[in-house]
Amino acid sequence: MRIVLADPPAYTPPYDRSLAAALARTGADVELVTSRFRFGDVAPATGYAAREWFYPLSSRMGSSRLRLAVKGLEHPLGMARLAALKPDVLHMQWLGAPEADGFLFRPRSPAVFTAHDIIPRRTASRTTLWRKLFARFDRVVAHSQRGRDALAEFGVPGEHLRVIPHPAFRSDVIRDDDGRTALVFGLIRPHKGIEDAVEAVLRVDDARLLVAGDPRVPLDGLQQTAGERAEWRLGFLPDAEIRRALSEATVALFPYRAEIDVSGALLQALGAGLPAIVYDIGGLGEVVGGYGAGAVVEHGDVDALASALRTLLEDSDALSAARRGAEKARDELTWDASASAHLDLYRELA
Repeated sequence: MRIVLADPPAYTPPYDRSLAAALARTGADVELVTSRFRFGDVAPATGYAAREWFYPLSSRMGSSRLRLAVKGLEHPLGMARLAALKPDVLHMQWLGAPEADGFLFRPRSPAVFTAHDIIPRRTASRTTLWRKLFARFDRVVAHSQRGRDALAEFGVPGEHLRVIPHPAFRSDVIRDDDGRTALVFGLIRPHKGIEDAVEAVLRVDDARLLVAGDPRVPLDGLQQTAGERAEWRLGFLPDAEIRRALSEATVALFPYRAEIDVSGALLQALGAGLPAIVYDIGGLGEVVGGYGAGAVVEHGDVDALASALRTLLEDSDALSAARRGAEKARDELTWDASASAHLDLYRELA
């Protein structure tokens, strides 16, 4: 079976490349069509072909209006090259320019879309556009039952929807935490709720916060508020630095707002055997609650977030149980299991 995975904007290289490699291990002929990742290195293609056909110029430019203008000119060219392919299944991970793709994206092969964020935040208000785009796919994948239900409520036919859990990014880190460190990591965007993480840590005696990631929001005020209770490792960090942060953390915090389905950072934490405390939004609570891998609290409830953090830092039995849950999640949420589920889906269409 010939499968083309496409992520034009290269939003999720670790996911794209892990899935491509897992599908290739089954014997499938896999090609990943994407663009150059602007913020660091990516895993080499193993067993599959990787084509950086999108945005050859703009992906090498700094953040500016000029880059966006050049990207807009390049996008139709990339979509034309993608349309020329004739795979058994075309699986879009993201649409690079939904407004333009309303005109440009007309698949000639059976097509699948993974709704990583259900409806991407930037164009979430464009409901007519997204209904039109969803209608062009034969199947739409969500990572959680809650995500599936949201898509069904939005109008995607139930027979087109499938749930395939997001796998864990497994890593074997050496536990080197001090028993009191809460971790926030990954891209720091407005919907990540870092202000709630700071407030929760400040409410727990002796707790400290480690922030490791690339900020896309001003942090000066939060840094002043947190004072000596927080350490900030800012910028786009290489994998070795992320693994170091995971090894030094006792628990990870995900006080996200209700704008996503699942979090790659959460699956990275669980993949390191690190327990997590999450707000019950999207599929985050399904993963953590289902495996007993930490605590799930009501969205926006900082008191509950702080209470859950206090329990895991002060109750060794609770922490041990949460660690066992995280280890179970990483043992069961594998890329090979995901590849098998995707192949079953592709066979429905090919």
